[in-house]
Amino acid sequence: MKKDDQTIPLVLQKLAYFLGTEIKRRKLEIPNEYGNGYCIGFVFNAHMRMLISNYELNEDVVIDNLERDDAKKVIFFKFQNIFPRLGSLSIGTNPKEIPTVLIATSRINTDEIISIHSNTSTINIEIEASYLSKLFSISAQSPVLESLLENTQPYLFEQIISPSLQKVVDEIVSETVDETFELFFRRIKAEEMICRLLMELEKRDEKRMYALSDHDITILYRIKDQILDDLETPPIIGELALEAAMSPTKLKRLFRQIFGDSIFSYYQKFRIKRAALLLEEKKYSVSEVGYKLGFTNLSHFSKVFKEHFGINPKQYTMINV
Repeated sequence: MKKDDQTIPLVLQKLAYFLGTEIKRRKLEIPNEYGNGYCIGFVFNAHMRMLISNYELNEDVVIDNLERDDAKKVIFFKFQNIFPRLGSLSIGTNPKEIPTVLIATSRINTDEIISIHSNTSTINIEIEASYLSKLFSISAQSPVLESLLENTQPYLFEQIISPSLQKVVDEIVSETVDETFELFFRRIKAEEMICRLLMELEKRDEKRMYALSDHDITILYRIKDQILDDLETPPIIGELALEAAMSPTKLKRLFRQIFGDSIFSYYQKFRIKRAALLLEEKKYSVSEVGYKLGFTNLSHFSKVFKEHFGINPKQYTMINV
């Protein structure tokens, strides 16, 4: 494949040049002296491109994205934590490593979001808002999708990857396709991923969108990490608001807008996921897991667990023998 093949993103060609290697069938294998893994790129058409990255570099690489056009309204999708880590059999056992998608308008500074780091396990898709808007009819009842497609304000959303979406991710990464159909197949799968994601976003019930600053995003992600780092302790809104230097109302509003859930509901969801993982390890009894995650009332623990999984903790341990 020629170096200047227009179906290969320029950023991938520049990375290959920097590493002194060649791209074969749009795939760059990382040379051993620089790290390990691979990166695959696709330019589907003038409006849509995709980069699949699963590698580790010995040092970070800084490469300018010459294809970025600030005049265009582009939507960025970053699928992250979608590959098992080396030596691991599962994805997302750490709450902060659960498979998610970041969706950002071109008004957000995405340099940090899509830069090439030493440890990268992502699928990045860039698609013009005008092109995407022609693929489906937007509902008047969906302020989230409307704001995303209008792309006039800085917005960022994070969505947990559902099992149905993860299935498409696995197909786009692992399914072998003849070179004749490869570009066609990957584009269809990329559009399916985006379609399934937008179907999930449409379910969000926000009535009004608020523009975000880089500072807002930094603070909200710091608050999210703090919540996930201490699942034994329920979050206290007043304390989090003081730490964020925001009013409780603004904190709750922006947290729900980005993550699609209230602060406590988000915390409770991951708290129960953590409980399930501990039960699967068979190291602790049901009561020990409940107390370990801050439940003082085991009946309440059982009730909340059943609300999330449909069965109580004891039944869960029996079917996960």
